[in-house]
Amino acid sequence: MRFLFLLFLRIGPLFIGIQTTIAQQRPNAARPNAARTYCNPMDISYRYNFEQLNEKISYRSGADPVIINHKNEYYLFVTIQGGWWHSKDLVNWRYIVPDKWPMEDMCAPAALSVRDTMYLFQSTFEQRPIFYSTEPEKGKLNFLNRWMPRLPKDIGPWDPALFHDDDTDKWYMYWGSSNVYPLFGAELDKKRNLTYAGNNPAESYKAMLWLDPYKHGWERFGPNHSDPFKPFMEGAWMTKYKGTYYLQYSAPGTEYNVYGNGTYVSKDPLGPFEYAPYNPIAYKPGGFATGCGHGNTFQDNFGNYWNTGTTWIGHNWGMERRIVMNPAGFDKDGQLFTNTRFGDFPHYLATKAGQPSDQLFTGWMLLSYRKPAVASSTFKASAVDTLSADKTTDENPRTFWVAGQNKPGETLTLDLGAERDVRAVQVDYIDYRQTIYESDSTVYTQFKLLTSTDNKKWTVVADLTDTSDRKEPKRDRACAYIELEKPTRARYVRYEHVYVAGSHLAINAFRVFGNGLGKVPATPATLTAKRQKDQRNADLSWSKVPGAVGYNIRWGIAPDKLYQTYQFWNDQPSTFELRALNVGVPYYFAIEAFDENGVSVLSKVIDDGSGLGHK
Repeated sequence: MRFLFLLFLRIGPLFIGIQTTIAQQRPNAARPNAARTYCNPMDISYRYNFEQLNEKISYRSGADPVIINHKNEYYLFVTIQGGWWHSKDLVNWRYIVPDKWPMEDMCAPAALSVRDTMYLFQSTFEQRPIFYSTEPEKGKLNFLNRWMPRLPKDIGPWDPALFHDDDTDKWYMYWGSSNVYPLFGAELDKKRNLTYAGNNPAESYKAMLWLDPYKHGWERFGPNHSDPFKPFMEGAWMTKYKGTYYLQYSAPGTEYNVYGNGTYVSKDPLGPFEYAPYNPIAYKPGGFATGCGHGNTFQDNFGNYWNTGTTWIGHNWGMERRIVMNPAGFDKDGQLFTNTRFGDFPHYLATKAGQPSDQLFTGWMLLSYRKPAVASSTFKASAVDTLSADKTTDENPRTFWVAGQNKPGETLTLDLGAERDVRAVQVDYIDYRQTIYESDSTVYTQFKLLTSTDNKKWTVVADLTDTSDRKEPKRDRACAYIELEKPTRARYVRYEHVYVAGSHLAINAFRVFGNGLGKVPATPATLTAKRQKDQRNADLSWSKVPGAVGYNIRWGIAPDKLYQTYQFWNDQPSTFELRALNVGVPYYFAIEAFDENGVSVLSKVIDDGSGLGHK
C-alpha cells in the first residue's frame, strides 16, 4: 500500500495458466467431486475503518492481501482490518480479533508460516515489533522481538514480505512502496529474533529491482497505462520453485484497472535478479473486478498455486478496494502465471493436486449484463445523482442503485429476457453517505433471493436470515456470493432486502450466473494485431459476433502460452491500443467470444507482425 498519501493526491482525480485450446467451453461442465465455488471479489466481512473519520467519509475496504497456509488451514491478512480471517476451505472465512494489535493498525502486513509458528510484521517507518503465534486460530499473538531497528528515512520497511528458505534455513525480508526508491531486500538473523543480519542496519539491505516503464509497457501509470506520471512499485513477495527465486512486485498504481503483479528471477535470494520477459504474471484490466496487484502467491492443501490481489472501487475514497484470488502456477518452462480469464465469474476450488487452472472455471456465464432491473423504490438525492436500478447490471463497481429507504421488503428484480438455468448470484454493496467507522455487532447483511418464470409466482432459493443450526450466521457481506443448492430454471431473479447497517441500502452490482439454453457463439471471423514503432504498444482490432455478450483477447510470448486476458463487452469498440507489452519480446494473440450460453472456439493464433523472432 502506498505510504505517501499526500503524493497520491497530487496525481489528480481518481478515475491470467491458460493453455491454448480449440475446444468449446461447454455449459454445465462436469463438477469436480466435492468442489466448492467462489467468485471475485472475495466474500469476506470487509471492515469499516477509521482512516477518514475526520473527513466524515465512511466506507468498507480491503487491500494488499496475504493468504498463508498454516498447518493445512488458511489465514488471510488485509490492510487496516484490526485482525485477520481464518478458513479451512478458502470459502468460509471467520474473522478473528487478536489479543494484541498496533494502535495504528497494520498496513500491508507481512505474514509467514514456518513449521508450527506464524510470523506477522506491519508496514512501518518507525521501530515496530515482529509478532509470532502458535495459535493464530485463537487470535493469540506474542512478541518475537520488541523493535526492529530503524532504517534511514523513507526506506521503510513498508509493504514488507517475510521469506524462509527451507533449503538453507535462512530468513529474508523484502519491501518497498514508492515511485522513487527500488524494492529492497535483506537477510534476517533468526538467532537474534529476526532482526537485520550484520552489525549495522543501515548497511544490511540492498536494492533488488527498479521499475523500467520505458521497456515494460505494463509498468506505465494510469488507466490502460496512459498517464506519464511516474509509476509506483510495491507489494513484494517471494516464492521459491525448483531452485529459482521469484521476487514478485506490483505496479503501476492501485487505483487503476491495470494494477498487476510482476516478477524477477534469480538463483540467489538476494540476487542479482533478472526481469522475466513474460511479465506481468497477474493482470486483469477488463471486466467488473479490474486490477489484481499487490497480493501474494500461496499453495493450497493439494499443492496448487494461487495468487491474491487488490481490485479498486474508489467511489468514496481513493483507497476504497476489495480483494481477489485467482488460480496460478508454473508451466513446464518455469514460467509463473496467474489465470484471470473470467476472473470475476464463479470458479471451482481445486480438489486434487495438479489441477489445471483453466479447468477451475465453472462455465457459468454472466446472465445479468445490462438486463432490465426494476426497484421497489429509488432514493431521490439530487438532479445529478443517478442512483437507478439499471446501474446494478452495467458491471461498473462505481455506479449503483440506492433504495428509497433502508428497510425490510425493498426489492430489486431482474428480467433475464428468457428462461435460463441460474446457478449463482453475487450481490455487491457499496457505502453511500454512511456514518459507520467500526464494524461492530450491528454491522451484518441479510437478504433473500427469489426466482420466477412468470414474474408472478416466486420461489425462495436462498435465505440469509436463516440462522438455524448456524446455517447462515450473522456477518457482513459486502460482496455476498450465493451458490444455489441446485440449478434453477428462471427468467426473473429478485433480491428482497432484510437488513444492512447504516442509513442507506446501496447495491452496485446484482450479478446472476448460469447458462442459457442455446448454442455457444461463433468465433470472431477476424483478429489483427500490429505492433507499433513503440514496441510497448500494439493495435488490435476484431470483428464482432451477432448476439455475443463480450470477447476475451488472449496473448502471451508463445502460441501455447496465452496467459494474459483482456475482457471486452460487445457494446464497446472493436479496436483497442494495448499498452502492456515488453520491448524486444515477440507476442502472439487469439480471441474468443462469449455469451450467456458459453464460450466460442478460440481463434487461430496470430503473431504481432513485428518480426521479433516469431516461431
